Amino acid sequence: MMTAIKQTLRGNLKLNEPMARHTSWRVGGPAERYFEPADLDDLAEFLAQKDKDEPVMWLGLGSNLLVRDGGIRGTVIITSGLLNEIELLDEGLVRAEAGVACAKVARFCGRQQLVGVEFLAGIPGTMGGALAMNAGAFGGETWQHVVAVETIDCHGQRHLRQPAEFAISYRHVKGVADEWFVAAHLRLHCGDSDTATARIKELLEIRNASQPIGQPSCGSVFRNPDGDYAARLIEASGLKGCCIGGACVSEKHANFIINSGNATAAD
Repeated sequence: MMTAIKQTLRGNLKLNEPMARHTSWRVGGPAERYFEPADLDDLAEFLAQKDKDEPVMWLGLGSNLLVRDGGIRGTVIITSGLLNEIELLDEGLVRAEAGVACAKVARFCGRQQLVGVEFLAGIPGTMGGALAMNAGAFGGETWQHVVAVETIDCHGQRHLRQPAEFAISYRHVKGVADEWFVAAHLRLHCGDSDTATARIKELLEIRNASQPIGQPSCGSVFRNPDGDYAARLIEASGLKGCCIGGACVSEKHANFIINSGNATAAD
């Protein structure tokens, strides 16, 4: 079946692709199939032709994700670097595809003199992932600015959805079954480009000073409980620097687990 589908696709379909190459933790076994669509039409073609029972998993920059050592059954669809269009649709309205890095969205909006999403510069993922979990940082959250999303279903059909069709909460979004995000429409306020650039620079300096940048991690691991911080609780438990195999609680930020060089997913 996959051999026949491959002949109709313009993107790259690989077999037994090691996921450690594609996750920020640098761990994980192989995906049975790994698909890099050429564009949204190519993605729709794949979804329309795949077996209805074929498991599908979506991947952006591979942050906030732990792939088991045994790998992934089914097909992993990669969006980063491919579904990467970002454009100004109207005054104050930006469309960003799922594979666009969050930091790129922040910088693009700043150049367009649009403000409000500077916090995205500190999130090491893509817009698809940010939509899926309502990613946030420094007091901002993704869905605060979303006025519509484009989705694609398991048959390759595309839909335009409104925020009211989703249950949105802290780091959690419950959407329509068997549909996945392919683009966000963001409504932003007009502002000053220099001010936005300065704010992005400030947030990145805060992040770099407090987080183990440059070491393999998935970003923050645990959600903050009401009225407290996961990092404070972990540090208070005396777990900073604690290691199991090659997986270590960061000495710099207790809500980060880093791969010290030879970690497995089991660690």
